[in-house]
Amino acid sequence: MTGRLQRTSLVDQAIEALRAEIASGAWPVGEKIPTEPRLVEQLGIGRNALREAVRALVHAGLLEPRQGDGTYVRATSELAGAVRRRTSRAELLEVFEVRRALEVEAARLAAMRRTDADLAALEALQRERAEAGRAHELERFVETDVRLHRLIAAASHNAMLAELYDDFSAALRDLLYDSVQRSPWAQHVDIHDALVAAIRAGDPDAAAAATVEVLDALMAQVRRS
Repeated sequence: MTGRLQRTSLVDQAIEALRAEIASGAWPVGEKIPTEPRLVEQLGIGRNALREAVRALVHAGLLEPRQGDGTYVRATSELAGAVRRRTSRAELLEVFEVRRALEVEAARLAAMRRTDADLAALEALQRERAEAGRAHELERFVETDVRLHRLIAAASHNAMLAELYDDFSAALRDLLYDSVQRSPWAQHVDIHDALVAAIRAGDPDAAAAATVEVLDALMAQVRRS
């Protein structure tokens, strides 16, 4: 019995070590995790315990094995993994409706609660996103778009909302890639100007209205497709 408990403890420790790397951002979503020999050396985890831990996190939806290529980070938490799985089965319109609910409230609260540091970071991301859009750099554009919306959620200073949006946004990347590729680039580059301006001005109603306008336009595009 003692040996069994010790074995379970080693696997649990391995799971927590892998979780910590994912949660810290050391292994971003979409990136391949280090090879097994490197992990054994880097984290001081036994090979068997490491394999069991990886299997557990694959089952939880945080990791994804790809035949002949390695193991990739799929989500940052069990909730994010569950959301991603559910999103993959949902109708696109349903996903946008949930996104609308989260982002409208995040924008309202951010307009009321944002700090000067929040605003500076938001404006810097807005400029980077616009630069990527004008250069037609798809990957950079989508990543900065996701980061911008996550920052707005963080600027709401509602920890639960920010955490929920982080988990939901992990499932949005593929949808954003698809959305951008469906329509002219010019349609996407400046669509957040009014939203950022409303947050800057501390106007929650204008921030909510700007968010609704953008997402309703995207939802209309989905209905037409």
